[in-house]
Amino acid sequence: MASTHRRHSSDGLAQTGVTRSAAELIVVTERTESTIDEIALDTSRFAQSRVADLLPEGAAIVRIFGPANRLYERLTGTAGEQDGADYLNYFSVHGVADLEAVAARLRADDSVAAAYIKPPAEPPIAPPVDVSVHAAPSLADAPPVTPNFEVRQGYLDAAPQGVDARWAWTRPGGRGTGIRIVDVEGAWRFTHEDLLDNQGGVIGGTPSTDIGWRDHGTAVAGEISGDMNAFGITGIAPEASIRAVSIFGGAGSASAIRTAADALSAGDIILLELHRPGPRFDYAGRPDQRGYVAIEWWPDDNAAIRYAIGRGVIVVEAGGNGGENLDDALYDIRPADFPVSWRNPFRGAAADSGAIVVGAGAPPPGLHGRDHGPARSRLAFSNYGSRIDVQGWGREVTTTGYGDLQGGADEDLWYTDVFSGTSSASPIIVGTVASYQGMSAAGTGRKTPAQVRARLRETGSPQTDAPLRPATQRIGALPDLRALSDAPD
Repeated sequence: MASTHRRHSSDGLAQTGVTRSAAELIVVTERTESTIDEIALDTSRFAQSRVADLLPEGAAIVRIFGPANRLYERLTGTAGEQDGADYLNYFSVHGVADLEAVAARLRADDSVAAAYIKPPAEPPIAPPVDVSVHAAPSLADAPPVTPNFEVRQGYLDAAPQGVDARWAWTRPGGRGTGIRIVDVEGAWRFTHEDLLDNQGGVIGGTPSTDIGWRDHGTAVAGEISGDMNAFGITGIAPEASIRAVSIFGGAGSASAIRTAADALSAGDIILLELHRPGPRFDYAGRPDQRGYVAIEWWPDDNAAIRYAIGRGVIVVEAGGNGGENLDDALYDIRPADFPVSWRNPFRGAAADSGAIVVGAGAPPPGLHGRDHGPARSRLAFSNYGSRIDVQGWGREVTTTGYGDLQGGADEDLWYTDVFSGTSSASPIIVGTVASYQGMSAAGTGRKTPAQVRARLRETGSPQTDAPLRPATQRIGALPDLRALSDAPD
């Protein structure tokens, strides 16, 4: 049986040239009662103290879901209240050099249900083949005024080519008015000239200084909420507010998701722009990203997503670039270090996180002079299966950052034509959902996470076949905002 406590270095560069995040040691203590009461709080505090006693000098144990005595208040009146005590059991351990030795010591204690090491997270940019590698920033000076690149953003167009954002802009709320979004990943450049109107900055974690992460976050933000003006690009939901939480600075991914959820209200949106090596190759990082999966595979990330969904927050999650069939029986095997209660989240049912999981489809052939197969067919790197809800473009996305379309010395003027992967696909879905939620708020009211996911699965421009990649390898439809807004309540 594969183990999740394989050693992973966080020092090297990922396949995208981006520094990996650190591996994370997660501890899950034995379950308490389902609801939060004084007994559950006392039991959890004892378990925390016991785990702290087992740690080496200088190490620290941190509650993923924040102070125990505040969790009840945050969950009161939400769908997550009835299972609130479960969140008391999740901890991350910091300041440990030998993660594997400490994890083994913790697993031997009766108070510990699981102790596992999560491999470093990476941004889900497409593997480095053909045009998916971002060109180096152009050395030519940017012009005095940036040209209007919106014509290159084919994903804004009417269905079936795009999501019909331009139509939505003519509808009340269709520009994402009043909708708040938090992007969870590594770093951003919110000083970019096309990200000034509705950007709230970083509200958690410490952004990485790595330019790869910074370009990535900047590109994501541009797709969603790039300013509506006469130059550069325009986001799908240009009036939506976007903020960010970094997984760096000791927070880790699950804690970052919880921080994002606490900053939002029901009907707002979290975007998870991360994937990790999965069990196919024993959780090893690989340059080709084979075997990488969505982060909900790990119990603490899954719990953090369920926490957000329980608060009514919509979660959009990159499906990963591992080329994996997530319906494979491999994913039914419980990793030895996971809690006995763990079930395969890719099967849905009781283990369903509630997130909208995104696959990567091909843009129309000939866009930007390149051909990646039939429009809306599965790109070879994209994970697929019944758990994937919907697709976005996984190639040829024009947005802010990187500098291959417009470069120069000033990063605030950089634009790209080739943003890719489930990295580029997922922001298309977030922008679409923000636009739809804005229209809904202007009408009958915001939709719930379950309602939004159901409508995305029921509508849209259907997936197509490609050689060796039939539509039965599900990545879902490309959203169509006009059809989405016409779906019955």
